[in-house]
Amino acid sequence: MRTYPTNSPRAAARIVALTMLADGHFCKSELEALDRLNAHKLLDISPAKLQTVVQDLCEDLFSTGHQNWGAACLDPATLSGLLVEIDNPELRITVLNLCTAVVKADAHVAEREVNMLATVYAQWQLPNTNSGSRRLAAGPQHA
Repeated sequence: MRTYPTNSPRAAARIVALTMLADGHFCKSELEALDRLNAHKLLDISPAKLQTVVQDLCEDLFSTGHQNWGAACLDPATLSGLLVEIDNPELRITVLNLCTAVVKADAHVAEREVNMLATVYAQWQLPNTNSGSRRLAAGPQHA
């Protein structure tokens, strides 16, 4: 897995991309949610570079033998290493908000998506770890 500078737009975008892949596929509604929220502006990355991050992530997953997509397929140490690349509290909240929007976008919350968000909350030591995961697991909520 390639590395990015700490708190870089690419590191942040990759976490969002991992969340998009957590249920095993990209969904048009997830991409539309990111567009609606101006994710590229929030992450300070051009739409083209955001697309490149997603493509690079897919290549990394294939090259490391992760034939099943998603963050749930990464070993905990690898996922932890990717999450460490974001240590700015404000950026963490921005990334988490985008990840949550992606999870809610298709009106179906998969267990692997809940697990991804729970891992992010836990590692980044954000409040409401369990309640946030339980709300998502309880069913889709519309933003």
